[in-house]
Amino acid sequence: MPAYPDDDPTSLRLELELVPRGTAVSEVVKQLIGLLTAGELVPGSRLPPERQLAERIGVGRSAVREALAALEILGIVTVRPGSGTYLRDNTSELLPTTLSWGMMLNAARTRELIEVRSGLETQAATLAATRVDDADVEKLRGFVDTMRDSRDDLDTFLQADIRFHLQIAISADNVVLRDLLQSTRSLLRLWVERGLRDRAQAEAAYLEHLDVFEAIAARDPAAAEAAMRRHMSTAGERVGHADVDDPAS
Repeated sequence: MPAYPDDDPTSLRLELELVPRGTAVSEVVKQLIGLLTAGELVPGSRLPPERQLAERIGVGRSAVREALAALEILGIVTVRPGSGTYLRDNTSELLPTTLSWGMMLNAARTRELIEVRSGLETQAATLAATRVDDADVEKLRGFVDTMRDSRDDLDTFLQADIRFHLQIAISADNVVLRDLLQSTRSLLRLWVERGLRDRAQAEAAYLEHLDVFEAIAARDPAAAEAAMRRHMSTAGERVGHADVDDPAS
């Protein structure tokens, strides 16, 4: 990736518009994608600072920060701590796909993405119950135990949650299914993180994961399917009610 240590991102002509209140993160993503595809930036260029972007668009810095995190997930930008956010050098190859993915970050499409994830996770659990080995079971048990012990530490809980679902996908032994799940989880990341807010929700989520684990450990595909379907139903409600548009700076 070419470096541009002397470039001045504040000098770029930003064609950005004020966004309606309540749609900050998804709209900032759309506008930034538009900026990146307009030819104003070449691969390796540094984006303007968060504060300037926030002022020009009329949103809080947290909304810009979340939007940049989404673009990093989509592979459009890379964030270098202490340096800034840069346009990736292979963005031209990624944009046709990531542009359409970025549109799905709009809250109006989140429900559809949740439905897709539900079907994929249920299929993964069903397959895992027929293909899991003892080592996989112990890994899953460790993640569930971590969730049990970190119900007051939501960051740790969420990391164990993510790794639990990833291990199920690995145990399902289907690369296409695993990759599709990874993509949908990445797109829902902001909503998932905001959907878990307190110990009561963590407690409910832990018990749901425990049911899924016990069914897979028992090598019972029907029970694993039912348990994951129940988990996806309640998890979908939590995610669907998450507020990812925080106007505060």
